[in-house]
Amino acid sequence: MAAPILFPIGCHHPEVDSLAAVLDAVASRAERTRLHGPWESGVFAVLAEHGVLAGFLPIDSGGTAAHDVAITEFLLDLGGCCLTTALALTQWASGCRIIAEADSSTRQRLLPSFARGERTTTVGISQLTTSRRHLGHAAMRADTIDGQWRLEGLCPWVTGADSVDTIVTGAATESGEPLFFVVDARGDGVVVDPPMQMLALTGSRTSAVHFRSACPLETIAPPSTKRPSAGGLTTSALAIGAAKASAQLLAQEATRRDDIAPIARGLGDEADALADRVLDGVRNGITPHDRDDLRGAANGLVIRAAQAALVASKGAGFVAGHPAERAIREAMFFLVWSCPQAVSAATLCELAALD
Repeated sequence: MAAPILFPIGCHHPEVDSLAAVLDAVASRAERTRLHGPWESGVFAVLAEHGVLAGFLPIDSGGTAAHDVAITEFLLDLGGCCLTTALALTQWASGCRIIAEADSSTRQRLLPSFARGERTTTVGISQLTTSRRHLGHAAMRADTIDGQWRLEGLCPWVTGADSVDTIVTGAATESGEPLFFVVDARGDGVVVDPPMQMLALTGSRTSAVHFRSACPLETIAPPSTKRPSAGGLTTSALAIGAAKASAQLLAQEATRRDDIAPIARGLGDEADALADRVLDGVRNGITPHDRDDLRGAANGLVIRAAQAALVASKGAGFVAGHPAERAIREAMFFLVWSCPQAVSAATLCELAALD
């Protein structure tokens, strides 16, 4: 991303005075982030120090309220810079978005410290959208005991669970109503499993979290029914950003092999066209059908671009640690991360050569 500063940068640093420089700082820490996560590598501190985190939050809660277009443009670049950071940031933002719908006192207690990076959070609500049940109960349930909510159950996917201060999660009450809660990640009754060893993005430190009569810090009810701020296009934006990075790998190979140059340009042009569609959807809205069609196209592109980068890199790209090898593994993540059923079904049919 070039010179324009799309977020109001709150604190300037001699070495970081634009979002392009912020991305450079993220890239310089990318290998450590992939191993240990953006909390340990210092990337989250960089994002906080230079006002990027504040851009995701409303002005009345310590943020600077960057426009959704600016946020999406940043995520397009971040997806090609460090996908581990991008995943962690989206989970942080999702948790903050839920808290932003709470009452004013709750917002003021939590969000300004998140914007400044003094405290960290993540989200774990996948159990609210799955059919997983245990002994006839929802995977996560909330009961009142002596006037205090108590959480019981399992949250199966929580990014950064062992690295953050708080977890925003959801549970069903006895009546079946889902509620949101903010929980101390190190509090009594909160048990975090060791981070999963995944095909890619293990540095996201994604874990299952068990709640055993845990008392939440805050309750946010009822859950919002309004349209999310970026309309479900975030994951497509990150896939496109990752595809651009693979196209850039091809472009590097093209400096030694002229036959690769048109392939690199073609994939890069396709990524640019899809990025334009994402930004148009953010500006003007998008139908569910078109959103899923765009996600399918983004998934297909990120996989094809990574495969092309591997082919062009030959044997060197098959060695662990090579950018093409990493791109292949990370591209697979988009097949399972927040992938709508319609997109998954279409992908399976395509793989089986079914109409």
